[in-house]
Amino acid sequence: MHKGLAAGGAGQGVVGGGRLDLLVDRSDELAPESEASMTVAIRPETDQDKSSIRKVNQAAFDGDDEANLVDALRDGGFVDVSLVAEKDGEIVGHILFSRVAIVTKVGTMDALSLAPMAVMPHCQRQGIGSRLVEAGLKACQSSHKIVVVLGHPEFYPRFGFSAEIARPLESPFGGGEAWMALALIPGALDGVAGRVEFSLPFMALP
Repeated sequence: MHKGLAAGGAGQGVVGGGRLDLLVDRSDELAPESEASMTVAIRPETDQDKSSIRKVNQAAFDGDDEANLVDALRDGGFVDVSLVAEKDGEIVGHILFSRVAIVTKVGTMDALSLAPMAVMPHCQRQGIGSRLVEAGLKACQSSHKIVVVLGHPEFYPRFGFSAEIARPLESPFGGGEAWMALALIPGALDGVAGRVEFSLPFMALP
């Protein structure tokens, strides 16, 4: 089990603790876009990619927890968007969005959680993580209005995520400024307050 949020894929903990780091990424968070990332193809996951996706998460996070989480989310039918980054025939990155619920006083709203995201160590800091986020959010727009993430507060705001608009949303994992939300449709989070309920695979994390 890792002990902090991954900063730039270098294993630098910026927020302590337990499950917290499982909800974020081990990629290239603070890296600028590079020419190398432009040679990478971003596409939806296929059945043939499963073992490669597992290897990416194992290598990026140096363990099995995130790989097991991805498998459990997939097997449980909780995955909405799962994309891979492919370079020269090799899967070098992965991002996953799974369904969560925002429980408010007046009902329940559907949303997505971005977690986890991983890039192979030898391909980190090449902008691949940024391309995965951009492509993933674009894919999410067709079916959802809200995305939440527990991640690096200097990285995700680049894509519109905000800790301020997430404050009325209670996270079971805490997170402070690392807990952020994004309205894929303007105004989707206006006046929304409640508790975010993650799927069973997240809540079963050790």
